[in-house]
Amino acid sequence: MKRNLVPYRGLVLTLFVLTLSFFWDGCARNPVTGKKQFMLMSESQELAMGQQSDPSVVAEFGVYQDEAMQAFLNEKGQEMAAVSHRPELKYEFKLLDSPVVNAFALPGGYVYFTRGIMAHFNNEAQFAGVLGHEIGHVTARHSARQYSRTVLAQVGLIAGMIISPQFAQLGNEASQAMQLLLLKYGRDAESESDGLGVEYSSKIGYDAHEMAGFFKTLDRLTGGPEGRLPTFLSTHSDPANRNVRVGQLADQWQRKSNAGPYAVNRDSYLRLIDGMMYGEDPRQGFVENSSFYHPELKFQYPVPRDWQLLNSPQQVQMAPKDGKAVILLQLGQGASLEAAAQATAEKFKLQTTGSQRRTVNGLSALEVYADLVQEGQDANGQPAQQVLKTLSYYIQYGELIYHFLGLSTEQDFPTYRGQLLATMTGFNTLSDPDKLNRQADRLKVVVLPRAMSLREVFATYRQPSDRLEELAILNGMELTSQLPKGTLVKTIVVQGQQ
Repeated sequence: MKRNLVPYRGLVLTLFVLTLSFFWDGCARNPVTGKKQFMLMSESQELAMGQQSDPSVVAEFGVYQDEAMQAFLNEKGQEMAAVSHRPELKYEFKLLDSPVVNAFALPGGYVYFTRGIMAHFNNEAQFAGVLGHEIGHVTARHSARQYSRTVLAQVGLIAGMIISPQFAQLGNEASQAMQLLLLKYGRDAESESDGLGVEYSSKIGYDAHEMAGFFKTLDRLTGGPEGRLPTFLSTHSDPANRNVRVGQLADQWQRKSNAGPYAVNRDSYLRLIDGMMYGEDPRQGFVENSSFYHPELKFQYPVPRDWQLLNSPQQVQMAPKDGKAVILLQLGQGASLEAAAQATAEKFKLQTTGSQRRTVNGLSALEVYADLVQEGQDANGQPAQQVLKTLSYYIQYGELIYHFLGLSTEQDFPTYRGQLLATMTGFNTLSDPDKLNRQADRLKVVVLPRAMSLREVFATYRQPSDRLEELAILNGMELTSQLPKGTLVKTIVVQGQQ
């Protein structure tokens, strides 16, 4: 949804001039190339930004609990960091609980891998190549460089947040973390990180040719799970002939170093990920037949038809495709319903227009209408106010208070009020065993008892017939691939299937 606020031109110009004034002192030496380059972010600021953003990333996506996999990630990460161009940094490596296939790094040495990308690696060498690629983004200061390039373009956004300080409260560290995460590296940065991925993975003994093979897997992945976390290719530009170039770089490095043999370690990696969660985790909430169910917290509520829903550990967001309304669900802050409502009003400077005690399916609730007034300009550039109408329901459920916040413009609120109310007053206890007992799919690595094609493997192990291509990509193979006896293959155990 486009912003209706137009930043004051004088403020924008002032910010623009102030930003440019830093340009002349904004050159820093690249730790990898040794050359000077334009930077608006010092190394100390880079470290501080990573430290501030890391808790928000973890809170937003959650950490996948697997001690063996986390230990493997940390061991290889620290080993590789030690041979990088910035070994003095205090690197941290974390496994995120997201099905999206991605890995990314924040400034200062914070490197993240999703369980989704870990499921799609087929050997340690592929993992090591991507690990080196992400460490390369840190050592070459790509996040800082890209951040510097986007600052001028974001002056209008910054000015808008200054004019409307209540929106700054919605962002803070979480907004900063997501902005960093969503920065898309240019092709030059990607090419440089590809080269560093080859170098770093080779230095710790892995065959970097496998990194090129994994990029083929990424090319085959189209779409995939939707969520706040973007996919690898959406945040990493794809240089031309990437697979070929990485293979050539691996050849060059191996000839130059003459240090082989270089490891691939397929079987050990597949045994490491055997049994890991695959795909969405229904325990943390899922949508079915226009209702949202949360087995862990044991609640449910209806979702307006054709609305989009994004679920994260922090909150659930719902919005129609036209973006003219939104519903947020999160935990209320306060010892009572009234205290939670007061805390929200103070935090976002809401002007309460009415409140009333309600009962929602036997649960104590508080209904609150309020206005959010924004200062801005109209189409003619004259000072004007925009009023956003809000409807909140605070619902006491056990020891927790759940807070629904519905939001729309003054003009559109009457259109969406009925849908907001239907969702909020539809909140109820979840008691259906079928929903409460939902489990996530799991990877199961099988050892082939005889030679067969990949298609025959999937038939033998009763894999879903409508997911065969997905499973082929997961294994980095074609359905026609011929496999010898004893080959390890990834299959999935679908929830409810033994």
